[in-house]
Amino acid sequence: MIETFTLDNGVRIIMEKIPTVRSVALGVWIGTGSKFENPEWNGISHFIEHMLFKGTTTRSAKQIAESFDQIGGNVNAFTSKEYTCYYARVLDEHASVALDILADMYFNSVFDEKELEKEKKVVIEEIRMYDDTPDDLVHDLVAKACYTGHPLGASILGTEDVLNSLTRDDLNRYVDARYTPEQTVITVAGNFDDSLRDAIAGYFSGYERTTAELTPNVAPTFNGGTVWRKKETEQAHLCLSYPGYQVGHKDIYSLILMNNVLGGSMSSRLFQEVREERGLAYSVFSYHSSFQNAGTFTLYAGTATKQLEEVYTVMLNTVAKLRDGGITEDELRKGKEQLKGSLMLSLESTNSRMSRLGKNELLLRRHLTLDQIIEQVEAVTTDSVKRVASSIFAGPLATALVSPLAELPAYMKGK
Repeated sequence: MIETFTLDNGVRIIMEKIPTVRSVALGVWIGTGSKFENPEWNGISHFIEHMLFKGTTTRSAKQIAESFDQIGGNVNAFTSKEYTCYYARVLDEHASVALDILADMYFNSVFDEKELEKEKKVVIEEIRMYDDTPDDLVHDLVAKACYTGHPLGASILGTEDVLNSLTRDDLNRYVDARYTPEQTVITVAGNFDDSLRDAIAGYFSGYERTTAELTPNVAPTFNGGTVWRKKETEQAHLCLSYPGYQVGHKDIYSLILMNNVLGGSMSSRLFQEVREERGLAYSVFSYHSSFQNAGTFTLYAGTATKQLEEVYTVMLNTVAKLRDGGITEDELRKGKEQLKGSLMLSLESTNSRMSRLGKNELLLRRHLTLDQIIEQVEAVTTDSVKRVASSIFAGPLATALVSPLAELPAYMKGK
């Protein structure tokens, strides 16, 4: 059963007790990410995520790491476009220790100047590593094509120039503005007793900050258009994106099942047509990204440059066929079983459950039971999928390409 509590200062606590396991996953979530950054601070959310591991008033970076090693636990963090999460998974007997360290990182990180400069070098190497990975880079480029000029189209990692310009004062100002009680959610999943809730309240009930919007949360406009990067790669990496649905959209499960049929599995139309039938790509798939006030539906393929035009054409034709003809009852049935299976398997992990609680609370402010989700999945019909496909694939097209070609191919221009 999922229990929710809101402290007087606005911090939300979401807990799911699973007495059949011997672990506990805890997450400290903040409703901020690259979507809330101005251009001068692009990448600051991700950089702060790194800096919270670099020492507090009572623990050095090494001591933070050693503290989790000593109890056989794991600690990590991630930053997305709309939220940041610091999380740990430990044996149930060590839940209070993990909570103490996470709270210490959250409230007492010192942002030491020496550590600041060292960590800049680390993140710059992360940016360069990402830039050297074309099958990752192309997804950043297609986001830029979709939302040119809006923070949702900017990189989560930021740029070297912006990173080098950030100061300790910048980090403190951003934390004061965005790491506020109203933006903070604590999630717990696993085997714990009620004393853990009281301990969380003890750590998080005593602070107050006033939210300051550094960048207005304005809904982006889907632009369409093409962004391409010449790079000496063995393959051409291609992304095609259409406007999708925001989080909580009434047709979201019809869209998820449409994605499953189009490119979300090994039996999908894209995988079968591009890889199995024609042998044109090793990696080809589609996915949907939902945000609070926007969404994108994206197709990806990596192929030899000489095959790029054929892959591009096959991808567009596959989309058009689904848009015009919909899906079959057999595809719908298989898709529903795959989706239900993945949902149920994810419930076997305390980390997955903790993560699900945090995302649902921050983005939806509600928590559906598994039965409620399955009921919505079962309500999807071939007609609802066809309606969604007609809507999605009628929208503008955004294209991104990373390849060794000297210029953008003519057949992609004007799309």
